[in-house]
Amino acid sequence: MDNQSRRIEKFWDRYIALVHGENVRPPADRWYVVRVEAYINAHPEKKLKEHSKQDVEDWFEMLGRKKSLNDWQFRQTVHAIQILFECLIKADWVRQVDWQHWKEAARDLPKDHVTVGRSYQPVAMLEDMNRNENKGHAIVEKEQCNQDEIINALIKTLRLGHYAYRTEQSYVAWVKRFLAYRGQADPRQLGAQDVASFLEYLALRRHVSSSTQNQALNALVFFFDKVLQQPLGDLGSFIRAKRPKRLPVVLSRSEVHKLLCAMDGVFGVMGQLMYGTGMRLMEAVRLRVQEIDFDYRQITVRNAKGNKDRVVPLPETLIKPLQEHLEHIRTVHNKDLAAGYGRVYLPEGLMRKYPNAAAQWPWQYVFPSSRLSVDPRSGEMRRHHLHENGLQKMIKTKAAQVGITKRVNSHASRHSFATHLLEAGYDIRTVQELLGHADVSTTMIYTHVLNKPGLGVRSPLDFGPG
Repeated sequence: MDNQSRRIEKFWDRYIALVHGENVRPPADRWYVVRVEAYINAHPEKKLKEHSKQDVEDWFEMLGRKKSLNDWQFRQTVHAIQILFECLIKADWVRQVDWQHWKEAARDLPKDHVTVGRSYQPVAMLEDMNRNENKGHAIVEKEQCNQDEIINALIKTLRLGHYAYRTEQSYVAWVKRFLAYRGQADPRQLGAQDVASFLEYLALRRHVSSSTQNQALNALVFFFDKVLQQPLGDLGSFIRAKRPKRLPVVLSRSEVHKLLCAMDGVFGVMGQLMYGTGMRLMEAVRLRVQEIDFDYRQITVRNAKGNKDRVVPLPETLIKPLQEHLEHIRTVHNKDLAAGYGRVYLPEGLMRKYPNAAAQWPWQYVFPSSRLSVDPRSGEMRRHHLHENGLQKMIKTKAAQVGITKRVNSHASRHSFATHLLEAGYDIRTVQELLGHADVSTTMIYTHVLNKPGLGVRSPLDFGPG
């Protein structure tokens, strides 16, 4: 074996040892070698020590347009190259690469995801379920209806009423569980006693929370009333579960500062945006370019909870980071267009109205996926928004790292936004509008900060003796 071969062998031995140090075990470790070999072979003119951040990110962008690469393979590639430059080559630019974003933003949206779920659920079966236009949402009058017909009738009724997709998912799941609980019984022969029995089973045997129990009740009341057209009426001795009052998890301003300083890259921008505007997680994830107005310093939140729009302020400190982020995203979008892609998901109604909009810059997501993915329904390559799980995971991880012991999740930033505005003296109606609450009583929960012990009441432990 010559010296060159020994050096190469030693190089890969060191690399595999580092891969094992990252808890990657055989046979996956060999795939890490394959990923890095592909990268090295694509850059034969450069030594590894001469590579730059741009070389790595260009490689990731190119891989992100490959149909044959699954999301886990893409994430594996990112991790493999990260180990190469961070642990083996020890490049000085390695901290400038947003490794976490490249990995987490590559996850495909599942078919039942709230953004795209309705596009993948065929409703052709629903069209023939009832020919009577006046009662088009009811189950056909047959001696026996199978479960598929029942569930499709429920879906049709919910969509005719323009209910939210999450509500549809929840109601369908509860009706399926109820029908499974009652065995093969014809649902038209069931009634209030069967529903009460199921709810008691959930409370006494499954130990579900009061909110879960009430959600199941709402789903079944809707099902019997609107789909079967057999209102439940009196449920006898069954009592709707009393939902306990819970105070929201609110971070102090210093805790918010520590958390946001610990979050960097794209997820850091998203974390600042959520706290600075009070946006919900999915509102931030599904934000489109045209909804940010830099001149008026505002963001329009479209199709929020309750299918309502609202306007929130654009934080001054986020203007430059967002503009730089959008400049990079536009470059990626232009490359997608040049490669024959560049179309984004739009609801079917918008696609019919604006057939060319999907490829236009204003309709692109502000926080897109780091790779293209194949639409299972149409077969088209699209760049969806990134999966929200990546941001949720980073918030929890960074909160633990900076020593925050509260139960921190993505919604805590919204709670903190509202609480800190009230502490700053803004009136509750203004906060209600910014949060998009239909009723001010929902916003009133944040006033607990104005009455907490320590502001107007001293603890008797601090009174001192006699």
